[in-house]
Amino acid sequence: MDAHIVASTAPLLGWAVHGSILARRLACARRDPLTGLHTRAGWSARAEHVIRRHPHAAVLLVDLDHFKTLNDTHGHAVGDIALTTTADRLCSWCGRHGLAGRLGGDEFVAVIRNLAAVDLNALTAALHQPLSYEGVRLPLAASVGVCAIADLPMPRLTDALTAADSAMYAAKGRGRRGARATR
Repeated sequence: MDAHIVASTAPLLGWAVHGSILARRLACARRDPLTGLHTRAGWSARAEHVIRRHPHAAVLLVDLDHFKTLNDTHGHAVGDIALTTTADRLCSWCGRHGLAGRLGGDEFVAVIRNLAAVDLNALTAALHQPLSYEGVRLPLAASVGVCAIADLPMPRLTDALTAADSAMYAAKGRGRRGARATR
């Protein structure tokens, strides 16, 4: 092989490998390692897109209730199972209608394309199913706040998250059960 060809292609091969490694690292940084859900950065970019394209979209904020007690009483392994179970249930509920993410700790988020097309009671029921661990059924519960994008003066994700957060805390104030929508 000609030495000039080798000399000119070697740097290109190095850059290709380097680019591939960086792309993999970026993809990993946008996924939560425990749940596999999108992290805040990865989810936010996709949620912005959904909000722009779907006027009937909604943003949901989900916070596990009594998570610290569950974690402290039964250990971090059970806490991790509670987080992964919640992630699975939220993803299943979103289905093809939306996208779930994990903000961190015991806070999850979702964006759905059409609030009228989903059943919030089904989400609440799924999130309140007990968790089975080593033959014991442990209680699992979550508070859900919902913000319909159509209810906002400007369809911005930051405003939707703020409104969903307020609605979620209102749901917690009602005994930490169920979902609450902004109005």
